Amino acid sequence: MAHSADDDLIFIEEDRSPDNIADVDACWRILIVDDDRDVHEATEFALSGVEILGRRLHLMHAYSGREALTVLEREPDIAVALLDVVMESDDAGLKTVVAIRQDLMLLNLRIILRTGQPGQAPEADTIARYDINDYKTKSELTHSRLYTTLTSAIRSYNQLQRLDASRRGLEKIVAASNQFIAEKGLHSFAEGVITQLASLIGIAPEGLVCAASSDDEDHPEQFRVIAAAGRYSHLIQQRLEEIDNLHIAQSLNQALRNHYSTVGSRDITLYFRKNAEEGFAAYIESAEPIREVDQHLLEIFCTNIALCAKNIDLVNELRRDALVDRQVGLPNRNALVLELDRRLAEGAHNEVVALLDIDQFAATNDMLGHPYGDALLTATAQRLRALFDNSVFVARVAGDAFALAGQDRFLDTATIQRLFAHPFLIDEIDHPVSVCLGIAPLDGCSNGQDALKNAYVALRRAKALGIGQSVTFSPEIGQSAREHTLLLRDLRIAFERRELSIVYQPQIDLASGKVIGAEALLRWQRADGEFVPPDRFIPIAEQSGLIVSIGRWMLPEVLRSLKRLQAAGHEQLRMAVNISSIQLRQPSFLDFVNDSLAEAGVAPELLELEITESVALEGLDAMVALLDKLRSQGIRIAIDDFGTGYSSLNYLARLPFDHLKIDRSFVLSMDTSERGARIVRTIARLGSELEVKTVAEGVENQEIGQRLHAFGCGAVQGYHYAHPMDEASLLLWLAEHR
Repeated sequence: MAHSADDDLIFIEEDRSPDNIADVDACWRILIVDDDRDVHEATEFALSGVEILGRRLHLMHAYSGREALTVLEREPDIAVALLDVVMESDDAGLKTVVAIRQDLMLLNLRIILRTGQPGQAPEADTIARYDINDYKTKSELTHSRLYTTLTSAIRSYNQLQRLDASRRGLEKIVAASNQFIAEKGLHSFAEGVITQLASLIGIAPEGLVCAASSDDEDHPEQFRVIAAAGRYSHLIQQRLEEIDNLHIAQSLNQALRNHYSTVGSRDITLYFRKNAEEGFAAYIESAEPIREVDQHLLEIFCTNIALCAKNIDLVNELRRDALVDRQVGLPNRNALVLELDRRLAEGAHNEVVALLDIDQFAATNDMLGHPYGDALLTATAQRLRALFDNSVFVARVAGDAFALAGQDRFLDTATIQRLFAHPFLIDEIDHPVSVCLGIAPLDGCSNGQDALKNAYVALRRAKALGIGQSVTFSPEIGQSAREHTLLLRDLRIAFERRELSIVYQPQIDLASGKVIGAEALLRWQRADGEFVPPDRFIPIAEQSGLIVSIGRWMLPEVLRSLKRLQAAGHEQLRMAVNISSIQLRQPSFLDFVNDSLAEAGVAPELLELEITESVALEGLDAMVALLDKLRSQGIRIAIDDFGTGYSSLNYLARLPFDHLKIDRSFVLSMDTSERGARIVRTIARLGSELEVKTVAEGVENQEIGQRLHAFGCGAVQGYHYAHPMDEASLLLWLAEHR
């Protein structure tokens, strides 16, 4: 049998008229309100044995307006009120109408006013304002006229009730849809469906059974009960062929195999299509016949909930993505925070969260390729999960950062570091791996976010110390981090207020003694006159990314200054500017440099960009390509602070550069350490072998300058020659040293 894409309801009809929409014993309740008992008796006589729309009439009596309101407040499901206009007062009837509509808010109740005198009829606007259904004199209400009037009023009341029922049903369907979006899996979804079905058609949650395809991969064609309520709750997880109620089993089996719903006289079997091949079915028993209005609601419910069912797998996928790292199969950062919150709520004691970060992962990933990097991450995840029991929560929180949460006796520094004592076997080759580690106790933390933040603070401190380092969070470290945060805030404000300035330190050629250039240096003087050392605020600017904005302000300023120096007669002066690796990673960096040169009118050959060896860690191939483009335009490249970072002959062999700068720490050590002198001499010789010029920083006396010249160093800068100075001072200094 072919079926359409929609889930159709097939009604198993019995002999019943369309108007007989409820229990055959139901009746229409009519309230007679009149202070004349003869009127009550006459009305009862006129309506004796009358049925309207398939229901008999049940007459109720009140003898005043106040008594009528009491009855209506107690019995709200009255269909029609036959209301006398004049009772305890001339306007008692109209006052009662106002109270019915405004106080009791009975808007569906039909009101028929009756009066003994035609002149007592209310105004037309009163009839409209208070929705008075009809107005008759008592003499007009003969048996036939009373029947006609009541039929019209009852039909109107019935239609209003149907509309209300439909509205309430639709509201429940919308609410059910919203609830089902959040359900976790088909089982929870099914439980929600049978509960909502019971509420929708107004039956008790008894005799409800929901079934779907079996989870058994070997027998997917079998159907199993996945939710049940009431007296059938014991059937959960039973196969349909095991159910002792043959009618229920056959009804569910038919719906699941044929993909359609059926409505019988006192039961319903609904099919909900999950996708083209599968779905689930719900069987509901009803003590009463299913009303026509409910049948229409069930059609809407089936269509709407079927759409929700189709999205169950998608929602589960999204939920899994929100909490699971797909690449390595571990919980992610969101899941870790939830786990930490749970542990803290349960009174975590002697528990910690440990963050570990693979050393030099980016550089290694770049050199050996992304497949190697992915394999290393997977191997790390597997090792962590395999070596800890389930009491330790393992997660991946970032690219090459993992987290462990558990008892501190399991997660001390030595234990975790030992996990990486043995190399990882990748592609049949052993790869040694080291990690930096940050550990934070859960004690004293108000929530998981705070604990994780403390662990990150400790990890950053460990990474700053070098490879394979570990740091445990302490109040002192926390205070330092807060000071760091405050300093970053002040730096942002200082930059916005233009409190940062640029100074220039001349560079001297050792062979000729001539000034060949200057290095542009950033300075920060607070409003109160305090100077903040560059080694305090420059790293913070780089870590926060603020260095990008600072660099976009600084380079054009330096080039404009250089243009003014050229105009003063220093045409061949070269200007060196420090560039952070973060700046180099900006996609528009090359265009920015070219635009700045063009705007200032400075030749590219007079600009030197100073970079550190750490740029190689950001992806060597990309950096080599960028630096090659810069040098091809005439811009010079210098390796700054050589020997203090991630020195590697491999980097030097591949990075394109023109100058090698010897860090001032090595130069200063020449006075007190022969080892320091040997390092400087070695770097100078290395520069000579690579045919690049070496520039020494931090030269503070003549003797050091002479020794550097003897080592073969090409140029120097330092306090012995000149302190950093602003542009005006530099112009005067250059005039004196022309």
